[in-house]
Amino acid sequence: MKKNPPPLAIKRAREMRRNPTEAEKSMWRLLRMAFPRARFRRQVPIAHAIVDFASHSLRLVIEVDGGQHSPEADRWRDAQINNEGYRILRFWNNDVMENAEGVARIIAANMNAHSLPP
Repeated sequence: MKKNPPPLAIKRAREMRRNPTEAEKSMWRLLRMAFPRARFRRQVPIAHAIVDFASHSLRLVIEVDGGQHSPEADRWRDAQINNEGYRILRFWNNDVMENAEGVARIIAANMNAHSLPP
């Protein structure tokens, strides 16, 4: 059964879609060009979090992290997302901006491990 996010999360996600960071813009271009069948969505409310990118068919979340993120700070948030059945890939902003090809290879490897539905 689909779980509807709270209205405040929907409002915040819409605001975040309108004001992406440069790294998020780059990742969005990469996902749309390299992985169109995965049907990624931007700024998606999942559990008690808003994730940067999500493919519901692959149950895959991609996060583009700046300096405010750390494994300790994101542990609870990641657990909530994992509990919803999603895997999480994290990339630093500078990796997305300076090594898009390497980022694409990592995403592709994770997608190949969990094939797309027909």
